[in-house]
Amino acid sequence: MPIAAILCLIIGALFGLVQGIILASFASSLGALVCFLISRYLFKSFIERKFDKSLKIVNAGIAKDGIYYLFFVRMIPIFPFFLINLLFSVTKIKALQFYIVSQIGMLLGTLLFINAGTQISKVNSIEDIFNKYVIISLVLIALIPMVIKKIFVYYKS
Repeated sequence: MPIAAILCLIIGALFGLVQGIILASFASSLGALVCFLISRYLFKSFIERKFDKSLKIVNAGIAKDGIYYLFFVRMIPIFPFFLINLLFSVTKIKALQFYIVSQIGMLLGTLLFINAGTQISKVNSIEDIFNKYVIISLVLIALIPMVIKKIFVYYKS
């Protein structure tokens, strides 16, 4: 499980649903933007050399789907977010577009993990683990990315 997911679970347990979503959503998006900008202006040539093959895939995805490619990469957490930040920093995407699409694209995942953290914080005994809200939260974390990918593939064809 990625560290961001663990942090979202903790934030959900500590701050609750609404405050947790606001805190985690803006913190993660602003953190991604800072990483993007540092990478773009300080490490561009290094990233281009180090990730040549991956950049070809990202550039092909952007050429085919535009900023929607970033949106779906953000929604389906297959790749580590720090790698997405690095790779997109050396593309032609504008920083403001990157921030807005990242904010929206990471929101659903953030919501699911914050909600799961909120539900887990209510667990006081073994029986509470089998609470329908805890189970639904954890199942949604697993299913939503797959459903979104299926919808995207369906509309692309």
